Amino acid sequence: MTESELATAESRWHPRGRRPDAPGAAYCHAMATLAGNGSRAHASDLQRYPDPAGARVLVVEDDDGLGTQLVRGLDRAGYTADRVRTGEAALARVEGVSPPDLVLLDLGLPDIDGAEVCRRIRERGDTPVIVVTARGDEADRVEALDLGSDDYLVKPFGFAELLARIRAVRRRAARATGESSDVVRHGPLVLDRRSRRISVDGRPVQVTAREYDLLAFLARDPGRVRTRREIFTAVWGDWFGSSKVLDVHIGAIRRKLGIPELIETVYGVGFRLGGPPTPGADPTPGDRSAPPLGR
Repeated sequence: MTESELATAESRWHPRGRRPDAPGAAYCHAMATLAGNGSRAHASDLQRYPDPAGARVLVVEDDDGLGTQLVRGLDRAGYTADRVRTGEAALARVEGVSPPDLVLLDLGLPDIDGAEVCRRIRERGDTPVIVVTARGDEADRVEALDLGSDDYLVKPFGFAELLARIRAVRRRAARATGESSDVVRHGPLVLDRRSRRISVDGRPVQVTAREYDLLAFLARDPGRVRTRREIFTAVWGDWFGSSKVLDVHIGAIRRKLGIPELIETVYGVGFRLGGPPTPGADPTPGDRSAPPLGR
């Protein structure tokens, strides 16, 4: 990494663009790691403190240089990292079919203040959020933590520290949920988001990619009614064809699951993932009335 590249990286990471007069070794090491120069010390840290491979991390950062460096560094650390530049895009991703396992959130975003983004994320669920920002005032820290962020990291920072904070937040989240967030259990239905596999009463169910995405979207919040517009936006994106395609896919999923009651139609509105059938409602063998595992 050249001196000019390091200077550029420092200006991006340091609050208000000011370079430290004498950047420490850990700080330079973090910059070099993010720029692509690995180190044995960094590799050793990853071996000593592993995190589940492929955990999805969403970087919400409008600075292209810093955002790219963070994504590259996280990818090298074994995570599946992606990046968006705005608060609206971050909220759409958290609400989408394949939500992140953790969000790294800058506060100075071009459309919505990061504190408001944090509040909305927490309203919609328990996705862990680590604020990564140049704002170091106590008032900013208190506001973000009160709004639901799980941790707060002020720029500049060492990349090893960032990884340690990610691991710590994910450990706490795993203890709180009691199991991996990659597995969704709803009565007899089990949906593995990482492998994109579905089973009912332990029986594998073969579905198409679109059918999986549709079911995964409904399973994100069982009992919540999803409008047709919400489903089309999340699963199809821009769709200008017949709305009947949704009904066709819902019918196919119901047949394949063998439990039509699991997906309820709310007439005039949309669909929701309903509760498991009551005993006697389905003559098919298997205890379908058992509560979800892990509760």
